[in-house]
Amino acid sequence: MSTSSGFPIGELIKQFQLTRILKGDPQTKSIALLGTINQENAIVSLEKSHFITDELNFQLEQLIEEIVTINHNDIYYWSNATLTQNLTKLPSAKVNLIYPATETHIKKYDEQKTHYVVETPEMYNKYVVPYIEGMKGDRIKWVYNILFEGKESETFVHHDTDPESGFVLLPDMKWDTINMESLYLCAIVNRKDISSVRDLNESHLPFLINLEKVIRAVTTQKFPVNSDELRIFIHYQPSYYHFHLHIVNIRHPGLGDGIAVGKAILLEDVIENIKLVGDYYQRRKIGYILGENHGLWNTEGYREDHLNSIKEKI
Repeated sequence: MSTSSGFPIGELIKQFQLTRILKGDPQTKSIALLGTINQENAIVSLEKSHFITDELNFQLEQLIEEIVTINHNDIYYWSNATLTQNLTKLPSAKVNLIYPATETHIKKYDEQKTHYVVETPEMYNKYVVPYIEGMKGDRIKWVYNILFEGKESETFVHHDTDPESGFVLLPDMKWDTINMESLYLCAIVNRKDISSVRDLNESHLPFLINLEKVIRAVTTQKFPVNSDELRIFIHYQPSYYHFHLHIVNIRHPGLGDGIAVGKAILLEDVIENIKLVGDYYQRRKIGYILGENHGLWNTEGYREDHLNSIKEKI
Protein backbone atom coordinates (compact mmCIF):
# COMPACT_ATOMS: atom_id res chain seq x y z
CA MET A 1 0.00 0.00 0.00
CA SER A 2 1.46 3.32 -1.06
CA THR A 3 1.64 6.25 1.29
CA SER A 4 1.45 10.00 0.80
CA SER A 5 5.25 10.06 0.55
CA GLY A 6 5.09 7.80 -2.50
CA PHE A 7 6.80 4.84 -0.80
CA PRO A 8 7.00 2.00 -1.72
CA ILE A 9 5.27 2.34 -5.13
CA GLY A 10 7.24 5.48 -6.01
CA GLU A 11 10.55 3.71 -5.43
CA LEU A 12 9.42 0.63 -7.34
CA ILE A 13 8.29 2.70 -10.33
CA LYS A 14 11.77 4.29 -10.52
CA GLN A 15 13.21 0.79 -11.02
CA PHE A 16 10.72 -0.21 -13.73
CA GLN A 17 12.36 -1.24 -17.03
CA LEU A 18 9.96 -1.36 -19.98
CA THR A 19 9.72 -4.62 -21.93
CA ARG A 20 6.74 -3.86 -24.16
CA ILE A 21 3.33 -2.19 -24.31
CA LEU A 22 0.60 -4.70 -23.49
CA LYS A 23 -2.44 -2.66 -24.46
CA GLY A 24 -3.65 0.90 -24.97
CA ASP A 25 -7.32 1.88 -24.68
CA PRO A 26 -8.41 5.16 -26.29
CA GLN A 27 -11.84 4.98 -24.64
CA THR A 28 -10.59 4.84 -21.07
CA LYS A 29 -7.43 6.87 -21.85
CA SER A 30 -5.35 4.13 -20.27
CA ILE A 31 -2.30 2.03 -21.11
CA ALA A 32 -0.81 -1.17 -19.66
CA LEU A 33 2.96 -1.69 -19.72
CA LEU A 34 4.96 -4.87 -19.13
CA GLY A 35 8.43 -4.52 -17.67
CA THR A 36 10.73 -5.74 -14.95
CA ILE A 37 11.66 -4.62 -11.46
CA ASN A 38 14.65 -6.39 -9.92
CA GLN A 39 14.51 -8.87 -12.83
CA GLU A 40 10.94 -9.91 -12.02
CA ASN A 41 7.90 -9.21 -14.21
CA ALA A 42 5.85 -6.14 -13.34
CA ILE A 43 2.76 -4.54 -14.88
CA VAL A 44 2.14 -0.80 -14.66
CA SER A 45 -1.22 0.57 -15.76
CA LEU A 46 -1.72 4.29 -16.22
CA GLU A 47 -5.10 5.97 -16.59
CA LYS A 48 -5.73 9.66 -17.13
CA SER A 49 -7.92 11.07 -14.37
CA HIS A 50 -11.42 12.38 -14.91
CA PHE A 51 -12.05 16.06 -14.15
CA ILE A 52 -13.25 16.60 -10.59
CA THR A 53 -15.83 19.30 -11.21
CA ASP A 54 -16.40 20.08 -7.53
CA GLU A 55 -12.82 21.38 -7.35
CA LEU A 56 -12.97 23.54 -10.46
CA ASN A 57 -14.07 27.17 -10.44
CA PHE A 58 -13.91 27.15 -14.24
CA GLN A 59 -11.42 30.00 -14.51
CA LEU A 60 -10.26 28.43 -17.73
CA GLU A 61 -7.16 30.59 -18.14
CA GLN A 62 -5.93 29.24 -14.79
CA LEU A 63 -6.65 25.64 -15.76
CA ILE A 64 -4.87 25.70 -19.15
CA GLU A 65 -1.11 26.24 -18.90
CA GLU A 66 -0.16 25.94 -22.57
CA ILE A 67 -2.22 25.61 -25.75
CA VAL A 68 -1.29 25.22 -29.42
CA THR A 69 -3.62 25.11 -32.41
CA ILE A 70 -3.83 21.93 -34.47
CA ASN A 71 -6.25 23.33 -37.04
CA HIS A 72 -9.50 25.26 -37.44
CA ASN A 73 -12.33 25.43 -39.94
CA ASP A 74 -14.92 28.19 -39.75
CA ILE A 75 -16.26 27.98 -36.16
CA TYR A 76 -14.45 24.74 -35.25
CA TYR A 77 -11.03 24.62 -33.55
CA TRP A 78 -8.70 21.76 -32.56
CA SER A 79 -5.75 22.13 -30.20
CA ASN A 80 -3.35 20.39 -27.84
CA ALA A 81 -2.90 21.71 -24.31
CA THR A 82 -1.21 21.08 -20.99
CA LEU A 83 -3.31 21.56 -17.89
CA THR A 84 -2.60 22.76 -14.38
CA GLN A 85 -2.42 19.78 -12.04
CA ASN A 86 -2.67 19.27 -8.29
CA LEU A 87 -1.91 15.87 -6.76
CA THR A 88 -4.68 16.20 -4.16
CA LYS A 89 -7.46 18.00 -6.03
CA LEU A 90 -6.64 17.59 -9.72
CA PRO A 91 -4.34 14.59 -10.24
CA SER A 92 -3.40 14.05 -13.87
CA ALA A 93 -3.33 10.26 -13.80
CA LYS A 94 -3.83 7.13 -11.71
CA VAL A 95 -1.02 4.56 -11.66
CA ASN A 96 -1.38 0.90 -10.62
CA LEU A 97 1.45 -1.60 -10.17
CA ILE A 98 1.39 -5.41 -10.11
CA TYR A 99 4.72 -6.79 -8.89
CA PRO A 100 5.77 -9.54 -9.08
CA ALA A 101 3.37 -10.17 -11.99
CA THR A 102 2.50 -13.76 -12.92
CA GLU A 103 1.85 -15.09 -16.43
CA THR A 104 -1.87 -15.00 -15.60
CA HIS A 105 -1.63 -11.26 -14.91
CA ILE A 106 0.28 -10.65 -18.13
CA LYS A 107 -2.26 -12.58 -20.21
CA LYS A 108 -5.11 -10.64 -18.59
CA TYR A 109 -3.64 -7.24 -19.49
CA ASP A 110 -2.22 -8.23 -22.89
CA GLU A 111 -3.93 -7.48 -26.20
CA GLN A 112 -5.97 -10.50 -27.26
CA LYS A 113 -8.70 -11.69 -29.60
CA THR A 114 -12.04 -12.31 -27.90
CA HIS A 115 -14.96 -14.67 -28.54
CA TYR A 116 -18.58 -14.91 -27.48
CA VAL A 117 -18.88 -18.22 -25.66
CA VAL A 118 -22.18 -19.99 -24.96
CA GLU A 119 -21.46 -22.13 -21.91
CA THR A 120 -23.83 -25.03 -21.37
CA PRO A 121 -24.27 -26.62 -17.91
CA GLU A 122 -22.38 -29.62 -19.31
CA MET A 123 -19.45 -27.42 -20.34
CA TYR A 124 -19.45 -25.81 -16.92
CA ASN A 125 -19.22 -29.12 -15.08
CA LYS A 126 -16.72 -30.64 -17.52
CA TYR A 127 -14.31 -27.72 -17.95
CA VAL A 128 -15.04 -24.78 -15.67
CA VAL A 129 -15.34 -26.59 -12.34
CA PRO A 130 -11.85 -28.19 -12.63
CA TYR A 131 -10.45 -24.85 -13.85
CA ILE A 132 -11.93 -23.04 -10.83
CA GLU A 133 -10.36 -25.53 -8.44
CA GLY A 134 -6.98 -24.91 -10.08
CA MET A 135 -7.39 -21.15 -9.61
CA LYS A 136 -7.84 -21.31 -5.83
CA GLY A 137 -5.28 -21.85 -3.08
CA ASP A 138 -2.31 -19.51 -3.30
CA ARG A 139 -3.80 -17.77 -6.35
CA ILE A 140 -6.41 -16.07 -4.14
CA LYS A 141 -4.32 -15.79 -0.97
CA TRP A 142 -4.48 -12.00 -1.38
CA VAL A 143 -8.28 -12.24 -0.97
CA TYR A 144 -7.94 -14.07 2.34
CA ASN A 145 -5.33 -11.53 3.43
CA ILE A 146 -7.99 -8.85 3.04
CA LEU A 147 -10.78 -10.82 4.70
CA PHE A 148 -8.95 -12.44 7.58
CA GLU A 149 -5.48 -10.89 7.97
CA GLY A 150 -6.32 -7.19 8.01
CA LYS A 151 -4.54 -6.31 4.75
CA GLU A 152 -5.81 -3.01 3.29
CA SER A 153 -7.96 -2.53 6.42
CA GLU A 154 -7.14 1.19 6.45
CA THR A 155 -9.22 1.49 3.25
CA PHE A 156 -12.26 -0.50 4.45
CA VAL A 157 -15.59 1.25 4.01
CA HIS A 158 -17.42 -1.54 5.87
CA HIS A 159 -16.29 -4.72 7.61
CA ASP A 160 -18.68 -7.35 8.97
CA THR A 161 -16.79 -10.39 10.30
CA ASP A 162 -19.80 -12.74 10.45
CA PRO A 163 -18.63 -15.94 8.66
CA GLU A 164 -21.96 -16.43 6.85
CA SER A 165 -23.43 -12.98 6.13
CA GLY A 166 -20.37 -10.74 6.54
CA PHE A 167 -18.26 -9.05 3.91
CA VAL A 168 -15.65 -6.38 3.34
CA LEU A 169 -16.52 -3.29 1.30
CA LEU A 170 -13.50 -1.35 0.03
CA PRO A 171 -12.45 0.86 -2.90
CA ASP A 172 -11.56 -0.99 -6.08
CA MET A 173 -8.04 -0.35 -7.36
CA LYS A 174 -9.59 1.23 -10.48
CA TRP A 175 -11.01 4.13 -8.41
CA ASP A 176 -8.89 7.12 -7.41
CA THR A 177 -11.09 7.56 -4.24
CA ILE A 178 -11.55 11.24 -5.15
CA ASN A 179 -13.96 11.52 -8.06
CA MET A 180 -17.50 10.51 -7.06
CA GLU A 181 -18.65 10.10 -10.67
CA SER A 182 -16.15 7.24 -11.04
CA LEU A 183 -16.93 5.74 -7.60
CA TYR A 184 -16.03 2.05 -7.72
CA LEU A 185 -16.24 -0.25 -4.70
CA CYS A 186 -15.79 -3.98 -4.32
CA ALA A 187 -17.63 -6.20 -1.83
CA ILE A 188 -15.84 -9.47 -0.96
CA VAL A 189 -17.86 -11.94 1.08
CA ASN A 190 -16.44 -13.95 3.99
CA ARG A 191 -18.01 -17.27 3.06
CA LYS A 192 -15.87 -19.54 0.90
CA ASP A 193 -18.54 -21.80 -0.60
CA ILE A 194 -19.48 -19.53 -3.55
CA SER A 195 -17.00 -19.34 -6.42
CA SER A 196 -19.23 -17.73 -9.05
CA VAL A 197 -22.82 -17.02 -10.04
CA ARG A 198 -23.10 -20.67 -11.13
CA ASP A 199 -23.11 -21.71 -7.45
CA LEU A 200 -26.08 -19.54 -6.48
CA ASN A 201 -29.52 -21.06 -5.86
CA GLU A 202 -32.67 -20.50 -3.79
CA SER A 203 -30.82 -21.27 -0.54
CA HIS A 204 -28.74 -18.11 -1.09
CA LEU A 205 -31.69 -15.73 -1.54
CA PRO A 206 -31.75 -14.35 2.05
CA PHE A 207 -27.98 -13.85 1.88
CA LEU A 208 -28.13 -12.03 -1.47
CA ILE A 209 -31.09 -9.84 -0.52
CA ASN A 210 -29.41 -8.79 2.72
CA LEU A 211 -26.12 -8.23 0.89
CA GLU A 212 -27.73 -5.80 -1.55
CA LYS A 213 -29.59 -4.01 1.25
CA VAL A 214 -26.47 -3.47 3.38
CA ILE A 215 -24.28 -2.46 0.42
CA ARG A 216 -26.77 0.22 -0.65
CA ALA A 217 -27.25 1.47 2.92
CA VAL A 218 -23.53 1.68 3.74
CA THR A 219 -22.52 3.21 0.41
CA THR A 220 -25.14 5.95 0.56
CA GLN A 221 -24.19 6.72 4.16
CA LYS A 222 -20.48 6.95 3.45
CA PHE A 223 -20.56 8.73 0.08
CA PRO A 224 -22.66 11.54 -1.48
CA VAL A 225 -24.57 9.20 -3.79
CA ASN A 226 -28.18 7.98 -3.83
CA SER A 227 -29.24 4.34 -3.94
CA ASP A 228 -30.71 4.71 -7.44
CA GLU A 229 -27.33 5.99 -8.66
CA LEU A 230 -25.61 2.70 -7.86
CA ARG A 231 -25.02 -0.23 -10.19
CA ILE A 232 -24.31 -3.49 -8.30
CA PHE A 233 -23.19 -6.39 -10.45
CA ILE A 234 -21.33 -9.68 -10.67
CA HIS A 235 -18.86 -10.76 -13.36
CA TYR A 236 -19.02 -14.07 -15.18
CA GLN A 237 -16.41 -15.26 -15.80
CA PRO A 238 -14.98 -13.41 -12.78
CA SER A 239 -11.34 -12.38 -12.53
CA TYR A 240 -10.97 -14.54 -9.39
CA TYR A 241 -13.12 -17.34 -8.01
CA HIS A 242 -14.21 -16.10 -4.61
CA PHE A 243 -17.65 -14.48 -4.59
CA HIS A 244 -17.45 -10.71 -4.88
CA LEU A 245 -19.53 -7.85 -6.24
CA HIS A 246 -18.79 -4.59 -8.03
CA ILE A 247 -20.49 -1.34 -6.99
CA VAL A 248 -20.18 1.70 -9.26
CA ASN A 249 -21.77 5.06 -9.83
CA ILE A 250 -24.09 4.67 -12.85
CA ARG A 251 -22.39 7.74 -14.35
CA HIS A 252 -18.97 6.03 -14.30
CA PRO A 253 -17.41 7.13 -17.60
CA GLY A 254 -14.89 4.44 -18.42
CA LEU A 255 -15.44 0.83 -17.35
CA GLY A 256 -15.34 -0.57 -20.88
CA ASP A 257 -16.18 -4.27 -21.01
CA GLY A 258 -16.48 -4.36 -17.21
CA ILE A 259 -20.14 -3.32 -17.38
CA ALA A 260 -20.92 -4.76 -20.81
CA VAL A 261 -23.44 -7.48 -21.64
CA GLY A 262 -21.50 -10.73 -21.73
CA LYS A 263 -19.56 -9.83 -18.60
CA ALA A 264 -21.68 -8.03 -15.99
CA ILE A 265 -24.87 -9.44 -14.44
CA LEU A 266 -26.89 -7.11 -12.20
CA LEU A 267 -27.32 -8.42 -8.65
CA GLU A 268 -31.01 -7.52 -8.77
CA ASP A 269 -31.42 -9.66 -11.91
CA VAL A 270 -29.65 -12.56 -10.20
CA ILE A 271 -32.04 -12.34 -7.26
CA GLU A 272 -35.14 -12.13 -9.47
CA ASN A 273 -33.99 -15.01 -11.70
CA ILE A 274 -33.47 -17.28 -8.68
CA LYS A 275 -36.88 -16.28 -7.29
CA LEU A 276 -38.44 -17.49 -10.56
CA VAL A 277 -36.39 -20.70 -10.83
CA GLY A 278 -34.45 -21.83 -7.77
CA ASP A 279 -31.68 -23.58 -9.71
CA TYR A 280 -31.69 -21.05 -12.57
CA TYR A 281 -27.90 -20.72 -12.80
CA GLN A 282 -27.32 -24.46 -12.68
CA ARG A 283 -29.78 -25.12 -15.55
CA ARG A 284 -29.29 -22.32 -18.08
CA LYS A 285 -26.73 -21.64 -20.78
CA ILE A 286 -24.67 -18.53 -20.00
CA GLY A 287 -23.09 -16.42 -22.72
CA TYR A 288 -19.97 -14.40 -22.04
CA ILE A 289 -17.00 -12.77 -23.72
CA LEU A 290 -13.74 -14.66 -23.30
CA GLY A 291 -10.25 -13.73 -24.48
CA GLU A 292 -7.89 -16.22 -26.08
CA ASN A 293 -5.38 -15.60 -23.27
CA HIS A 294 -7.83 -16.91 -20.67
CA GLY A 295 -6.95 -20.30 -19.20
CA LEU A 296 -10.35 -21.74 -20.07
CA TRP A 297 -9.90 -21.02 -23.78
CA ASN A 298 -6.74 -23.10 -23.73
CA THR A 299 -8.31 -26.03 -21.87
CA GLU A 300 -8.38 -29.14 -24.06
CA GLY A 301 -11.85 -29.74 -25.50
CA TYR A 302 -13.32 -26.43 -24.31
CA ARG A 303 -13.07 -24.64 -27.68
CA GLU A 304 -14.54 -27.58 -29.58
CA ASP A 305 -17.57 -27.79 -27.29
CA HIS A 306 -17.96 -24.01 -27.50
CA LEU A 307 -18.00 -24.12 -31.29
CA ASN A 308 -20.55 -26.97 -31.26
CA SER A 309 -22.76 -24.90 -28.96
CA ILE A 310 -22.51 -21.91 -31.31
CA LYS A 311 -23.30 -24.07 -34.38
CA GLU A 312 -26.61 -25.04 -32.80
CA LYS A 313 -27.66 -21.40 -33.18
CA ILE A 314 -26.86 -21.20 -36.90
